[in-house]
Amino acid sequence: MKSFSLVNVDPRIRTLALKTEKQVLARWVIDCVLRVLPLFEKKNAKDKRPRNALKTLEDWVTTGRLHVAIIQKATLDAHDAAHSVGEGSAAQSAARAAGQAVAMAHVITHALGATMYALQAIVRDSPPEEVATALAKETEWQYTRLLELTA
Repeated sequence: MKSFSLVNVDPRIRTLALKTEKQVLARWVIDCVLRVLPLFEKKNAKDKRPRNALKTLEDWVTTGRLHVAIIQKATLDAHDAAHSVGEGSAAQSAARAAGQAVAMAHVITHALGATMYALQAIVRDSPPEEVATALAKETEWQYTRLLELTA
């Protein structure tokens, strides 16, 4: 399976994200992760840690108050949830996306990490013959959504 890193981020997304105000970027990240979070919840419906991580990020967007300890706990909880669903699974990538998403409130570079994990979840959930199409479609959606939020 193709490895993901910030080097793999679509240059249009990277360029636009670097110019985007942090709380707008957070709204975009939440939207991106919400698209794949059902992949985690389908595998482990009782585990609310990844969804709670997004709620923590939403709270920061709404209030503007940054509580580093709360952000860090939500991040670690989501990543712990990722360990519970199987190595290399779409569910694991979705939970990691949520963990990276909430971490962006403290360190903005995690925003792109969250969207890359969301893309990885799409890839892992797609049949091999549909990976390229699914990845291109989701990347385009991410870019278009970011454009909408920054307009």
